[in-house]
Amino acid sequence: MAALRYRYQTVEFGEIDIHFRTLRDRQQYDDPGGVAEGLGISSALWPMFGTVWPSGLVMANFMLGYNYQDKRILEIGCGIGLTSLLLNHLMADITATDYHPAVEGFLNKNTKLNNDKKIPFVLADWKEINPELGHFDLILASDLLYEREHAILLSNFVGRHAKKECDMVMVDPGRGGVGKCSREMSVLGFSHIKTKPDGAIYEDIDFSGNIIEYHR
Repeated sequence: MAALRYRYQTVEFGEIDIHFRTLRDRQQYDDPGGVAEGLGISSALWPMFGTVWPSGLVMANFMLGYNYQDKRILEIGCGIGLTSLLLNHLMADITATDYHPAVEGFLNKNTKLNNDKKIPFVLADWKEINPELGHFDLILASDLLYEREHAILLSNFVGRHAKKECDMVMVDPGRGGVGKCSREMSVLGFSHIKTKPDGAIYEDIDFSGNIIEYHR
């Protein structure tokens, strides 16, 4: 199997530069021990974590104007972790999770590229109970509702790790499950508002979805 090929990038957030390494393209694949395959991640889906998606760019930019200070923050399904890298650089209390076993190595590498402290990471399956993960004031989720069952799984996961008073921000590019997820979140006591990304910082991002803010 050929060695993985990478791409190094920098995203500018005003005066802040965040550097990171991604997979060169979505043709890359490396699962010699079959760890990802054992988790149900096919070769076609393996590289999906290793790029920056428009929803991730929207989320990171949205966080710049968000009141995240003094909050314990969880990013669910962080992928390459651009939002986590930015918040960590800004000295926020951020914990990242994902289901893909290669994510932690990329996150650690990219944290070092920015000369920042290590980001706590948990390999998390939404179906499993993770008592060691704890509870959070703010939960972030970008483009996670790929499958029909994801709306219930995600809302249940949030319910297990949200503090009594909690905010959640979801960036959704138009997946069909967002309405069902919002109904499940309502059962958990969350109200929500839906908005479109607005402002010059979003003009160069190819995104036509919504930002949904939940509050309990």
